[in-house]
Amino acid sequence: MAVASLDLREVFLQKLYSIPNGRKVNECIQCGTCSASCPTSHAMDYSPREIIAALRAGMLDRVLRSNTVWLCSSCYSCSVRCPAGIPFTDVMYELKRLGVKHRIGDKGAPNTVMAREFVHLVDRRGRNHEPALIRQYFLHTNPLRALRQFPLALRLWWRGRMPLRGHTIKGAAGLRRMMAAIEENGSK
Repeated sequence: MAVASLDLREVFLQKLYSIPNGRKVNECIQCGTCSASCPTSHAMDYSPREIIAALRAGMLDRVLRSNTVWLCSSCYSCSVRCPAGIPFTDVMYELKRLGVKHRIGDKGAPNTVMAREFVHLVDRRGRNHEPALIRQYFLHTNPLRALRQFPLALRLWWRGRMPLRGHTIKGAAGLRRMMAAIEENGSK
């Protein structure tokens, strides 16, 4: 059974079409300009052009399980150069949001873990705390690999570049309420 149900596809399409020029995805001529412009396409499972084709074919589960969404560098080169005016970077952001919200994707994939833990930290503290992010990343991916990073972490800490305690912003509770209201309105 495909991971993305028909309902999830409809939710995604509604969100996609609500993005300015989001409906232009249907006007893609498969010219490949987006893929040629992308600085990270060489490392992606599917090029930006293939992502658009898969989305138009209704293969949302294939797209969300790929590493492409997480490797987008948000440089907007694809969007700027697209002759059809497709806001591809915004499409990628919507796919990331959908993947995080519905916990879809390769659960142990490093990019997925990093994005999920970053969102969790920001939700909890109102900002990122790099040592906590890296700790959670290694705990969920490869804990033994963290040992190789220890000398670097120690040097950063010694130079005052890596605080051990994270800071929570003033008004973090208000930020959480605001984010919950946004999520609630976005799901309607």
